[in-house]
Amino acid sequence: MKLPAVLFALLLAGSAAVAAPPNIVVIMADDLGYSDLGCYGGEIATPHLDALAQGGLRFTQAYNTARCWPSRAAVMTGYYAQQVRRDIVPGIASGGGNRGIRPAWAPLLTEFLRAAGYRNYHAGKWHIDGRPLGNAFDHSFEIGGGQSNFFKAGGNTDDGVPNVQTPDYYVTTATADHSVKYLQEHAAKFGGQPFFHYLCFTAPHFPLHAPEADVAKYRDTYGKGWNVIAEARYARLRQMGIVTHALPPMERDVGPPYAFPEDLKKLGPDEVNRPVPWSELTGSQQMFQAAKMAIHAAMVDRMDQEIGRVIAQLKAMGAYENTLILFASDNGASAEMMVRGDGHDPAAPMGSAKSFLCIGPGWSSASNTPFRRHKTWVHEGGIATPLIAHWPAGIAARGELRQSPTHLIDVLPTVLELAGAKIPAEIKGFPVPPSPGRSFAAALKKDVTVAHDFLWWEHEGNRALRAGDWKIVALAKGDWELYNLAVDRGESANLAAEHPAKVRELEARWTQHLEATVQLALSAPAKELPSPAAQKAKRAKQE
Repeated sequence: MKLPAVLFALLLAGSAAVAAPPNIVVIMADDLGYSDLGCYGGEIATPHLDALAQGGLRFTQAYNTARCWPSRAAVMTGYYAQQVRRDIVPGIASGGGNRGIRPAWAPLLTEFLRAAGYRNYHAGKWHIDGRPLGNAFDHSFEIGGGQSNFFKAGGNTDDGVPNVQTPDYYVTTATADHSVKYLQEHAAKFGGQPFFHYLCFTAPHFPLHAPEADVAKYRDTYGKGWNVIAEARYARLRQMGIVTHALPPMERDVGPPYAFPEDLKKLGPDEVNRPVPWSELTGSQQMFQAAKMAIHAAMVDRMDQEIGRVIAQLKAMGAYENTLILFASDNGASAEMMVRGDGHDPAAPMGSAKSFLCIGPGWSSASNTPFRRHKTWVHEGGIATPLIAHWPAGIAARGELRQSPTHLIDVLPTVLELAGAKIPAEIKGFPVPPSPGRSFAAALKKDVTVAHDFLWWEHEGNRALRAGDWKIVALAKGDWELYNLAVDRGESANLAAEHPAKVRELEARWTQHLEATVQLALSAPAKELPSPAAQKAKRAKQE
């Protein structure tokens, strides 16, 4: 098979040159906490991801967007979600969940890679406008109904063909099954071409569903409670050199981001919606809460097992050495508590198909150790992600840390640089605006700074901006807080009163970027959006 016209030139000085452009595997977890993985201080068994970290790199200051669909837009376009109408922009129409249709100048990463000779595969969650096969993917396993029930095949499709329900169906395993199948076909039919594989697990997003054998491993792990688990994770993170700041206290008055009081009643008297000290819970509540976290751990454990199967396939087809694997989470762990899908049967075994449980703010706080807040907030707990990079042929370092701040918007420019792919100056008659994403290819060689002027966040009114080590952050309709992340990534000491000029300076940059974003989002027409009724119906089925 003929190589792409734009030949690959290894851009990392000092690394051994390779004869072909790298394969790329981007793995996304869903609602994974910063310290859930063993290689980021967690107690959950994640040997395959830990091995990738040991054989590659861990980024300590990587960021997402605090929510599922904006993060996926960032990964696949290289822009902030608001710039491509995939999260709310004031004054601009949007679809359900504030998700609109991308401008014509914002195709997905796969379009550029296909032009450079790559084949593209997708397995798992989608959450981008359009369908994968209409966006330059050659195969796609798309999770639909699996979002609300991990044991049900309904809504999940392989190139549009519905999955068949089996007695042992589990969507995390099905995701890996399809990944392995696509890679096997690639090896058999397209071995001369590089590939891009976008592997998007729904684990460990609620509901808490996991095979009993996986849950059994953790039955006795979490009885000590979320406070002790958080402290143990924090100690390991410090020992690893990943963090140096103090551990912020759990915010006992901060509950789920959305109130569903009727759902809370369905979950029974042992459920709690605040991260109160573990010692204040009754014995029955402690048992219930410990059992929930055991299921969450099992979901992460099973995801790691399935990643191991994909890695084994890469090795079997001789692609492992020249495959860049990137692993991240779309947001921090979630404090959400709700009942969706088929509902919750209190009499059903916890973690089974008829149950619908969420970890809640207590365990979410522990999962997001050593940071504050959760998914949807843009404090560090909502936006910090583990980021692992592994590429034996292209990364000489083994087990090193990278301290420079990076963001999911940086994935696309990094991949394109390494693949030798180019973005044209004009797409569909529209000039392509400069992307805020910056390649971190040089950081794969040594711990250099990824040169952002700033990083910017807005989600449901929560907003933040980081410039250097300074960060301003505010709750929806709240005042700006100011933190020096060089010494306080835990966001414990608000310096806004001491440095009002710095707050004004950073606020002006945040506002200027918002204004530019509004103009950018208006710069090309979009297709007509669904009706409000259709948006509401779709939103009820999706995260």
